[in-house]
Amino acid sequence: MESGRRIERALDRAVAYAEAPGAPPLLAEALRYAVFPGGHRIRPRLCLSVARACGDDDPCGSEAAAAAIELLHCASLVHDDLPCFDDAPLRRQKPTVHIAFGEPIAVLTGDALIVLAFETLARAAGSYPVRLGRLVSLLGRAAGSPSGIAAGQAWESEEHISLSDYQQAKTGALFAAATVMGAAAAGSDPEPWRRLGECLGEAYQVADDLRDVACRQEEIGKPAGRDATLGRPNAAALLGTDGALERLGRLTREAVAAIPACPGIAELKAEIEVQARLFLPASLRAVAA
Repeated sequence: MESGRRIERALDRAVAYAEAPGAPPLLAEALRYAVFPGGHRIRPRLCLSVARACGDDDPCGSEAAAAAIELLHCASLVHDDLPCFDDAPLRRQKPTVHIAFGEPIAVLTGDALIVLAFETLARAAGSYPVRLGRLVSLLGRAAGSPSGIAAGQAWESEEHISLSDYQQAKTGALFAAATVMGAAAAGSDPEPWRRLGECLGEAYQVADDLRDVACRQEEIGKPAGRDATLGRPNAAALLGTDGALERLGRLTREAVAAIPACPGIAELKAEIEVQARLFLPASLRAVAA
């Protein structure tokens, strides 16, 4: 089955579990609203690609890992959009969760999605239970402190922000989780895969910074120019468009070079090169060509 269908099926199962009879109706509706329809599902696709390159001997486990990563990502978006952080009105071309359901439900939606990510992993542990502890630990590292997405959000409250630390935590953590969890779900040693995820995460953040500076709201599905408005570090603003595009290309090459030896290395290299080009919207891909 194609990766996109596997991901959507796994996410639907996970959300259905959380919105079962007995759940508060508004929270149940907000959970599905936050997850569907999704974006490009880049992180879970990466997770499945790595699992496939490592043999993917437990498809149920790799699908659960991919879904858990995406649920954690969706949680981070709900929290990121809140008035106390970005106060964003739009996400994925529709009102953000706090606009659609109110701020209290939005806070609880993000919290519930984080818990659901770990539950999704636990429910899929039947075939290879020994792998569960490692997967939970890897997901926890990506979620919390000192270097997970919570830490990435917290850097925005510090007086001095290191661009590298900020980007590695806020964006790189889930990309690294995608690669290491894909490997772990397939029974491989996860740590050799971390550098691939870190490079791709930083590349994606550079691309996101370029979108924020150079694209219109209609093209990216959320308000543009928010980094400047909120005083956030932005690679495109610091390096210029040409410098940021050069950095993006360098990081993509480093990512491909960081792929560990595995049965599916040739296919994975080709897939990453294609996906990295899609980090940028069409208008910026033309400039980068």
